[in-house]
Amino acid sequence: MSPEAALPTLAEVARRVGVPPATLRRWVNAELVELPHEGWSPPAVAQARIVARLRSRGRTLAEIRRASEAGQLAFGYLEDLFAHAGGEVSLEDAAAATRLEPALIQRILGLLGFGGLEPETVRAEDLRLLDYIASVLRSGYPLVAFLQLARVYGQALAQIADAEVRLFHIYVHEPLIRDGVPALEIAEEMESLARDLLPLASPMMEHVHFRFLQHFVEQDVVGHMETDLDGAELELGRLRVAIAFADLAGYTRLTEEAGEAEAHGAVERFVEAVSSSLPDEARIIKTIGDEVMIVGPDASALTDWAVAFQEFYDERPLPRIGIHVGETLYRDGDYYGREVNLAARVAARAAGGEVLVTRPVVRAAAAQLEFDQVAEVKLKGFTSPTELFLARPAED
Repeated sequence: MSPEAALPTLAEVARRVGVPPATLRRWVNAELVELPHEGWSPPAVAQARIVARLRSRGRTLAEIRRASEAGQLAFGYLEDLFAHAGGEVSLEDAAAATRLEPALIQRILGLLGFGGLEPETVRAEDLRLLDYIASVLRSGYPLVAFLQLARVYGQALAQIADAEVRLFHIYVHEPLIRDGVPALEIAEEMESLARDLLPLASPMMEHVHFRFLQHFVEQDVVGHMETDLDGAELELGRLRVAIAFADLAGYTRLTEEAGEAEAHGAVERFVEAVSSSLPDEARIIKTIGDEVMIVGPDASALTDWAVAFQEFYDERPLPRIGIHVGETLYRDGDYYGREVNLAARVAARAAGGEVLVTRPVVRAAAAQLEFDQVAEVKLKGFTSPTELFLARPAED
């Protein structure tokens, strides 16, 4: 069948869009929808769907025409690349098909970020995902662990998808608009590019995922062995780790003086320098503005890194780093508890270029470092005073 023969008719498009055929003709005549000479191409159908959606939200034809002429609506044409198979099943039918409790299905979908708080229906295409999940749970994987993993998957992949869309919009869609490219041409160009890129996303993520799985399995084996050798027995769900917080001293002032773009560039360079120089067993847990939270199993290695980092990092503003080691609560890929809060308070006491540590870090550190006691201070939120030490390279 030729491409032209495969294109839908006016009546079929009207049914998909949810408006009468006469309304579609009016939109085409008013140039709200740009119809190619060959007929209702996928971008044209998507454009009609977008116009219908904007009309349902109360937007006037004049407003839609201005946005369409500027190419601002072209990004929505990519929706057709993700058109789902359609159809929904009741929650009860999904439970019967997967042998999962309805309440558990609701909870899993909520953790993944799908649907409302209590969805009464499930997309038919999501049944395959639920089958995979049911197989994982039937294999013996603990439910409490899987629920945490589901939340991590949902948050991490949502962040990835959000970044993919926003970066595509900023660096592909916006330049086409500024170059004055016609709306339908923008849509076709973006659709072509997206079709070429989308098949590459899953292999890239699969490869990166496998590499990190291999890395963290190795680290976990070493960590378990060292815990056993130390004779430490922790409660289920708790881990003993070294925690470092690092940020840029004077970042707020830099934002005011140099502007947000320059300040953000400084943060990007700082985070990249941290990420590329960390010891293998340590990793960045999260970044909040200019602050980086780092966790590793070895307090000595993390402190060695921090002191060396302060020596080679010569950009302004200078970083400040605080390190503590202790028992933390591990949930959803993050670390919580008193010891984490203490590490953050220690970092807040440091000046630019300094590494401040607590007494437990001093006890764990290697001989190539020296520690000068700074003070015994009461940190905000803590009743007992904390000894603070300035870490520096040992003198020859």
